[in-house]
Amino acid sequence: MASTEDKAANKESASNWKDSIYNPRTGELLGRTASSWALILLFYLVFYCFLAGMFALTMWVMLLTLDDHAPKYRDRVPHPGLVIRPNTLDISFNKSEPLKYARFVQHLESFLQRYNDTEQEKNEDCPKGEYFMQDDGEEIKKTCRFKRGSLSFCSGLSDTTFGYSEGKPCVLLKMNRIIGLKPRGDPYINCTVKRDTPIQMQYFPSEGRIDKMYFPYYGKKAHKNYVQPVVAVKLLLTREEYNKELTVECRVEGSDLRNNDERDKFLGRVTFRIKVIE
Repeated sequence: MASTEDKAANKESASNWKDSIYNPRTGELLGRTASSWALILLFYLVFYCFLAGMFALTMWVMLLTLDDHAPKYRDRVPHPGLVIRPNTLDISFNKSEPLKYARFVQHLESFLQRYNDTEQEKNEDCPKGEYFMQDDGEEIKKTCRFKRGSLSFCSGLSDTTFGYSEGKPCVLLKMNRIIGLKPRGDPYINCTVKRDTPIQMQYFPSEGRIDKMYFPYYGKKAHKNYVQPVVAVKLLLTREEYNKELTVECRVEGSDLRNNDERDKFLGRVTFRIKVIE
């Protein structure tokens, strides 16, 4: 049986533990009085309000240095990549089965909707061979006209299957948008097949030219109606090329735009595979 002294010690220990949470004699909670807690809470309230104010001020000052129309730093992407439509690097289909190539045709047709005459008539008929400079201070920039009819047999107007039904498919190529880009020289698209014997190709517009009038680009907010110039390549495959996988590489040539960077296979060039099954 526990002694009277042990019971008294246990009772005193329990009382000390309770007093450490709340002491009714001094009014302390967790060792601090109400006024002490109030001062601490006031200090942290002021401290965090100050930090929030400093953060808001820093963000406000940083936003004042930004341009609504163009990024402040653009040195990481000085050269455009080359993009192919339909949006795939592996084109394979049976020319005798429309369902096999329907998705490619639908993709091309959807992509060219913005190049319809009804849309492009709203844009400007710009002089060819010259940069379309617009440094007049206008917030909304004008856009040079690019009608899909200039893509001829690859426009989807005279041939709604873009050549896929006859085994001579079209692919569309365009450069990525880069604000302020003004390529020197006379840029054009050139495609080659990675094999000993070449295949015949047709380019639209003529010689795969990319006219300077579509440069520079002023950004999505200022250049709302802008569409990239497109080059169409029609692969004139013969029966000898059918049922074979062909690797085609297209590059931007004739200008200072880079197309041979080994670290970026899409910088100024694109490689895709095509196979037409008879």
